Amino acid sequence: MSIQDFNIINSNNGYVSSVADGVCTIKLLPDLRIGELVSFSSLTGLVISIEGSDNVKALILGDETLVHEGDSVSGTSEFLNVGINLDILGSVVDPLGNHLIDRSKGVYDDFLNEENLELLNQTKKIDIKAPGILPRLSVKEPLYTGILAIDSMIPIGRGQRELIIGDRKTGKTAIALDTIINQNSSKEPSNFVKCVYVATGQKKSSIALLVKTLLKYDALKYTTVVVSSASDSANLQYLSVYSGCTIAEYWRDMGEHSLVIYDDLTKHAVSYRQISLLLRRSPGREAYPGDIFYAHSRLLERASKLNANYGAGSLTALPIIETQSNDVSAYIPTNVISITDGQIVLDNSLFNQGIRPAINVGLSVSRVGSSAQPAPVKQVAGSLKLELAQYREVLIFEKVSSDLDDITKLKLKRGKAIVNLLKQDQFSTLSVASQVILIYAGIKGLLDSFTSKQIEVFKVNVINFVKESDLEFDLLSKLGDSEQILIENIISHVSEAISR
Repeated sequence: MSIQDFNIINSNNGYVSSVADGVCTIKLLPDLRIGELVSFSSLTGLVISIEGSDNVKALILGDETLVHEGDSVSGTSEFLNVGINLDILGSVVDPLGNHLIDRSKGVYDDFLNEENLELLNQTKKIDIKAPGILPRLSVKEPLYTGILAIDSMIPIGRGQRELIIGDRKTGKTAIALDTIINQNSSKEPSNFVKCVYVATGQKKSSIALLVKTLLKYDALKYTTVVVSSASDSANLQYLSVYSGCTIAEYWRDMGEHSLVIYDDLTKHAVSYRQISLLLRRSPGREAYPGDIFYAHSRLLERASKLNANYGAGSLTALPIIETQSNDVSAYIPTNVISITDGQIVLDNSLFNQGIRPAINVGLSVSRVGSSAQPAPVKQVAGSLKLELAQYREVLIFEKVSSDLDDITKLKLKRGKAIVNLLKQDQFSTLSVASQVILIYAGIKGLLDSFTSKQIEVFKVNVINFVKESDLEFDLLSKLGDSEQILIENIISHVSEAISR
């Protein structure tokens, strides 16, 4: 049967005129819209480009070998959605919402029954417009990462977009993973920050290790992992970040707080470039399409802190970008830096020196600033960046320390102590009380005479003391005289134990 005969018999359907690399061309379906789903015989596609009433391009969502030239296609008048409810927590899903492994127990499981689960079922479009100006509030509530260097100098607020950028193997995913694990500090399900980790273009072995780590630290119960691995098509890798954002928006729109991590947007940009070149769109700088900035800004603008009229929820985004040889001036890094509210820059040379997390404090910034810091941390950490900046200025003179004046020697000692203080192993997140005591000791010069090993022992002892005594500070008010005396007594007690 010829194509013409096929069209006469199936007048309500279009047909596939060509298919290659996950993209097909559809003819004789003039009423389709961008973003609409189309139905093939055994799977679906997503309309991505309309180049005339008789030339529509669609992404194949699934095994492209099942779609052939001449196959019948019909429009659905529906857009790509993902089904979400409370049991999305503890799940590992693909960008279309299909579960990839057996689900782990979520924080809401003890409260679930068929009635409330059905009530909270939602189907949400994966690509929607970001909230406008009126629904938003300024970012003021802190999102604690448990990482001393970040919470003290580069604070992240709920509703912020903070970029994590650095070369390969410098600890970008480690920071994101620690941030997820640090949200495990509540007994009420509604008080957990719901986390969504989007793995785009990663090896399946790396994703399996990450899921295993989340299970080990009891963090998968409030986390959803959205997976589009390196072996998946560029189409699924492109859609993964939008699906992850939609899941995080579900919690924000329920009046709760959510965190979404895009790991990473470099691979997402590559997948979009591949799709655009297959669609024969004009390539621009580094062969990326002209609308790559729009694709990322449309995604990241969905992060927000909403006001009380809209539920007072928040969605915080931590996009990750991989650089080549610390080149932050490349096309995709500069694009995302200009969209986000600050960046945490990881330095390869610091990582190789054993300074981990390898955060370059000079280049890192949070545009939300201290407004997203608890009052005690803001009070004690105010001069921390200045101390490190002065240390970097005089570091070049370290080898000739015998000829230096006392002030320069003091800056070297203080800076070295603070650098050692800020070192932190992965999966060893700190409470706010521990951070306040450690920063106070470093800024006041109480650790200047300590060796790096003694500082490590000091940190362990302070953390254990805070845990055993259940010590907490009022996060809304500054430290008074009585609190400062208490901190100094704790430091003195721990320091005496170390000296003995």
